[in-house]
Amino acid sequence: MPLPMMNQNKINFTSLGCPRNLVDSEVMLGILLKNGYEVTEEVEDADYLVVNTCGFLQSSRMESKEAIEELLSLKKESAKLIVTGCMVSKHKGEIEEAFPGVHYLLGSGDVEGILQAVASDTSGEKIGKARSYLEAGEIPRMISTPSHYAYLKIAEGCRKGCAYCIIPKIKGGLKSKPKERVVQEFQALLSQGIKEVILIAQDLGDYGKDQGKPEGALAELLQEMLKVDGEYWLRLLYLYPDEIDEALIEVLKSDPRVLPYLDMPIQHINDEMLRSMRRHTNGKQIKNMISRLRVEIPDIHIRTSLIVGFPGETEEQFAELAAFLREYPLNHVGIFPYSREEGTPAGKMEEQIPEEVKQERLEKLVVIQHEVVDELNQKMVGRTLEVVVENYHPETDLLLVGRYFGQCPEIDGLVILNDWDKVERFEEWYLVEITESAGYDLIGRVLQPCKKSSLPLCTSETRRPLQRT
Repeated sequence: MPLPMMNQNKINFTSLGCPRNLVDSEVMLGILLKNGYEVTEEVEDADYLVVNTCGFLQSSRMESKEAIEELLSLKKESAKLIVTGCMVSKHKGEIEEAFPGVHYLLGSGDVEGILQAVASDTSGEKIGKARSYLEAGEIPRMISTPSHYAYLKIAEGCRKGCAYCIIPKIKGGLKSKPKERVVQEFQALLSQGIKEVILIAQDLGDYGKDQGKPEGALAELLQEMLKVDGEYWLRLLYLYPDEIDEALIEVLKSDPRVLPYLDMPIQHINDEMLRSMRRHTNGKQIKNMISRLRVEIPDIHIRTSLIVGFPGETEEQFAELAAFLREYPLNHVGIFPYSREEGTPAGKMEEQIPEEVKQERLEKLVVIQHEVVDELNQKMVGRTLEVVVENYHPETDLLLVGRYFGQCPEIDGLVILNDWDKVERFEEWYLVEITESAGYDLIGRVLQPCKKSSLPLCTSETRRPLQRT
């Protein structure tokens, strides 16, 4: 493939949707940079614009369409727009009809075709049979997250059959990376200075089951990763409650580098609703798992997602869900109104709930969860935590912001620092005393840099002055 002309080589990327999409975008970006292209954040300067779309929900598709429309309106006349990702794989016709100005369409499993798409002189498409993408071999990847954390995708697709979810039809069945490949990528990330590695998949707990691996494959993978020396954090996202087994709990207890933080989507607590959703747990099992985790790992932080307004949800069933939120307080809860998706079993169900009822129920749960978070955060006041200091507060340079182990990047709250004279570098870990809570955030003062080797993610290497970003 010939190198681009030097005056026609600027790329602008827009990545929408989940972190798995972001990893795919980073691979595409790495391929292009390796082949002589350069990145620009200015849409008007770009010769090529790439949008990696999300097609999971109607709201996601609307966001993708709005992004495409905006880029088409802002780009220079000679620039080419390439659209890729989930929405292309499932709703290609919709994009073609709405946006004839798109230069090239690339399927969600055709990540490595990005060079062909950009270099093509004529409009076209590449949409292969593969519906999802996993890096293999030495494929370049350009990390786009801040330099201290990155996502590591260990599997794609899904073997579940939840009644409301279109993911298996978009992404296909489960595909796991070989354990050796995951460890290799993990080591590569650490060698780049990454200190927090966030493991992602549609469902971490199913890792290895497509390869005939027995139960406990995820725990085995973590044990292998932990053999790598160093001070780092491992964070687990998307793990169903029925897949948290004894082996995994023991790994979480055995090494502080595996954070006491789990993203455990449960969607509902009423047994009839869970059966209707085709989930693999009942309410008692979910409650027992939460209780067990609280006992076995006292400092564990649990994130979950809930759906309100699923077809047939009665007021009594919703009331049971609301009571559960109060009785089993969780640190982070994403609450979503049910989205009726064509091609899903739930989309054909009778007793669809009116949108205004969904919204009313959502708002009620938001109020309850806000009260829960207030109570949980009040218990953090007075504690001393290890906090990664990340940047200035977005609203003022008088404050800094950071995160402790219970806060995942981009989706959870922050630690706001109003006394930070001892901070000398961003993206380093400091001991912070929590002095107040403020909604979903905590407020604290910096005591000192982390220096003890027993504390994760602390360095006492050369320091540089704070630089505004």
